[in-house]
Amino acid sequence: MKDPAIPATMKAAVMTKVKEIVIEEREVPRPQDDEVLVKVMAVGVCGSDVHYYEHGKIGSYVVEKPIILGHECAGQVVAAGAKATKFKAGDRVAMEPGVTCGRCSFCKEGRYNLCPDVVFFATPPVDGAFAQYIKLREDFLFPIPDHLSYEEASLVEPFSVGIHAAKRTGLQPGSSVAIMGMGPVGLMAVVAAKAFGATRIYVSDLEPVRLEAALKLGATHAIHAREQDPVATILELTDGQGVDTAWETAGSPRALQSALLSLRRGGKLGLVGLPAQAETPLDVHVLIDREIEVYGVFRYANTYPSGIEFLASGIADVSPLFTDRYTLEQTQEALERAMTNKAGSLKVIVYPNGNHFS
Repeated sequence: MKDPAIPATMKAAVMTKVKEIVIEEREVPRPQDDEVLVKVMAVGVCGSDVHYYEHGKIGSYVVEKPIILGHECAGQVVAAGAKATKFKAGDRVAMEPGVTCGRCSFCKEGRYNLCPDVVFFATPPVDGAFAQYIKLREDFLFPIPDHLSYEEASLVEPFSVGIHAAKRTGLQPGSSVAIMGMGPVGLMAVVAAKAFGATRIYVSDLEPVRLEAALKLGATHAIHAREQDPVATILELTDGQGVDTAWETAGSPRALQSALLSLRRGGKLGLVGLPAQAETPLDVHVLIDREIEVYGVFRYANTYPSGIEFLASGIADVSPLFTDRYTLEQTQEALERAMTNKAGSLKVIVYPNGNHFS
């Protein structure tokens, strides 16, 4: 029997073509036996959303039919399938947006981010979270405490990338790390580095507003890349030694080279940002001579519980990151804002069900 509190239809912001978002009426999804239906309360605009909106593709992923974007999301449970027993109506949850098969060798060894059959929100042809309701398999939902806002819970997704980078590169307490690129992923990587005990966190970016935000989140040194050479500055600050670990989060070939050259001998390089071009120059002589360890960082695995715990602990005040707020009907404006205001916007949030300050 259908719950009368759940409407038959909902609004969704649908990308019908490049740089065009249309608000459509869609049927509210019906959860399968192992799924939960969630009322979406907050969705962060990610760089990948902007890239699909602006270009219609990212690498081999091409938008070939209308798609709902958005994958950084949190909301409230409204219904559950017959075999979904972990959550009840009213529970507040963060949603991990990539559902994996659970059966392949990658899933079984705990590296489910490499699952070849992953179904990931807002990765063509899968619809995402710029909608009033979405359904998700219950094992990809995570409870959030009452004092953690839906906006903060939506940040667990980009935060997870930083947590995964820290795990992949074996970041140790008391170590030093350089993070090149202070977009939302880079900013949350600062929080991850702090959570894993790094005591010296050097950050670099082109935009002063992002550097200021990084310092508030826990960075110890901020380098304005337009005015200072990041490598020379880091070497000066480390008595010519370099840092233990460096993460490139911007997808910039120049920033990647800076990350490499900022490392000490035997250091660890984490590749997080996806560059526009697949082939990116990297000094192999430096890699070999300094015996640099290189780690690809693709999304994340097994990070949501710790991500929620870290944010709920108050390890960093992330609320100033929410610079721009939009209703579902304003999704196109939200994407335009994120695309064109890199000097002023940090995290743009869309509220599919209203209530701008959850």
